[in-house]
Amino acid sequence: MGENVSNSQSSGLFSNRVFQAIIVSGMFLQIGIWVRNFAVLLFVMDQTNGDPFAVSMISVAEFAPIFIFSFIGGTFADRWRPKRTMVWCDILSAISVFAVLFTLFLGTWQVVFFATLISAILSQFSQPSGMKLFKMHLPEQQIQAGMSVYQTIFAVFMVLGPILGTFAFQSFGINTSIAITGIAFILSAVALAFLPPDRKTEEEIRTTSLWQEMKSGVKYVLGKKELSLLGFCFMAAGLGLGFIQPLSIFLVTEQLGLPKENLQWLFMINGIGMILGGAGVMMFAKTVPPQRLLVFGMLVNGIGLAVLGLSTNLWLTLTAEFFNGLMLPCIQIGINTMILQRTEGAFIGRVNGILSPLFTGSMVLTMSAAGILKEQFSLTFIFEGAAIVFLIGMFFILPLYNQKVELPSNELASEK
Repeated sequence: MGENVSNSQSSGLFSNRVFQAIIVSGMFLQIGIWVRNFAVLLFVMDQTNGDPFAVSMISVAEFAPIFIFSFIGGTFADRWRPKRTMVWCDILSAISVFAVLFTLFLGTWQVVFFATLISAILSQFSQPSGMKLFKMHLPEQQIQAGMSVYQTIFAVFMVLGPILGTFAFQSFGINTSIAITGIAFILSAVALAFLPPDRKTEEEIRTTSLWQEMKSGVKYVLGKKELSLLGFCFMAAGLGLGFIQPLSIFLVTEQLGLPKENLQWLFMINGIGMILGGAGVMMFAKTVPPQRLLVFGMLVNGIGLAVLGLSTNLWLTLTAEFFNGLMLPCIQIGINTMILQRTEGAFIGRVNGILSPLFTGSMVLTMSAAGILKEQFSLTFIFEGAAIVFLIGMFFILPLYNQKVELPSNELASEK
């Protein structure tokens, strides 16, 4: 009986016009982003002979906009119509990419950093608009399944993206790779054009300033216990991932005593786990509340990190990596679903704009300190510390474990 209900909801989800457009758009965006990221990385490595500063600037171009523009972009996403915002962001990203391509033809290679920077800025406006469309057009019981499919696409490209990007650069070079990125962004905009027209709402008649709306967004998050606890959990996940991400290579070379090239097998197993985890969450989306997914994901990842820090056996390390990948979608989907379920539509952009920098900022902070800590402490100590941070993050969500979702009164009225 439950399986039949799940299947009917799944078929209803995939027949939803909005969901179809967002998923197709997401696939084109992932193609463009991965081809761009790896083409730029390999190109900069060639041009600078592997200069660490130049390579690090790629990450700065990718992550800095999250700090600077995430909250601003989220506030504007709440003010603007979501379809129009997403389509124009993709078009402007494509224009910027082709402008970079034109400059490359003139011989100025340093401009490739702007291919990453500009589209990263625009994504801070586009991404919360996509979440707003999920909130507006998907029934409450389909949101978690929808987020599962969306996150599974990201997981698939975590495995295929590096292969695709490396192949494009090595086969065709930087110019063609950048052109592929621009075409992918245009195709994403075309897919979004099939979305139903934006609905005019009362929210568009505004008497408040941008600054007042930003302040009201902060008050909204601080005033809702669920979102505040979610913020602490988000921060803990970022801190833990930041510790381990730059140091994974040392698991291979120091803990396992293998050549550094074997790191690819850890990434591959982790990526396969993410794909299966996303598919699993989609199957059980109706029966498992998002806060329980989040608690379970944080717990298993904490245990997995502890095992990784202690293991000197290849198969035990691969098993821990697999389960970490398997449970990571529980964390990602649980957080995104909780944001959508517990936030009024008018505040989706601002809530996302506040919580996202907490995760990214925490991750960048510990990523920056990881190398210094590695010189002072053992790898095992750092991984066990990351595991403890994940478990602390889990305890922040435990008060919500048995909580039921209560829709805001205005949304309940709209569903009747």
